[in-house]
Amino acid sequence: MLTARVHRQDRILGLNSGADDYLPKPFDPDELLARIRAVLRRSDTANLKASELLTIGEIQVNAATREVRSAGSPVELTAMEFDLLEMLMRSAGKVVSRDEITAALFERAATPYDRFLDVHISHLRKKLESGRNLIRTVRGVGYVFTGTT
Repeated sequence: MLTARVHRQDRILGLNSGADDYLPKPFDPDELLARIRAVLRRSDTANLKASELLTIGEIQVNAATREVRSAGSPVELTAMEFDLLEMLMRSAGKVVSRDEITAALFERAATPYDRFLDVHISHLRKKLESGRNLIRTVRGVGYVFTGTT
């Protein structure tokens, strides 16, 4: 905010109203440019985090908005399915063990009789694959996101 108002209450009101910065007149043009650069740096950092996209093959995950697209079409996932897909895509090409997935997503140790992970993987496959083999099971170990057919 660039203004002729110089009182402390005016500055507080301006900043509380949503201004990123407050600079009263008269001002030094170099200071104005430095403040503009500072605001742009902050917004660039926020934009990088907000637009974090994971794209492998035809699958695209936007971690910031929690949106998933397959071949350009939106895919509706539950929160758990989204977290599972994001975890697998971040480790694409590497085996992610059942124990790692269970510890990260369910915050507990896996047991030999747990079937919940298989159910979530099955739902992901139905929603994403349609004839493609994107998530491969490594028997006795875990899963790999291949992103290819």
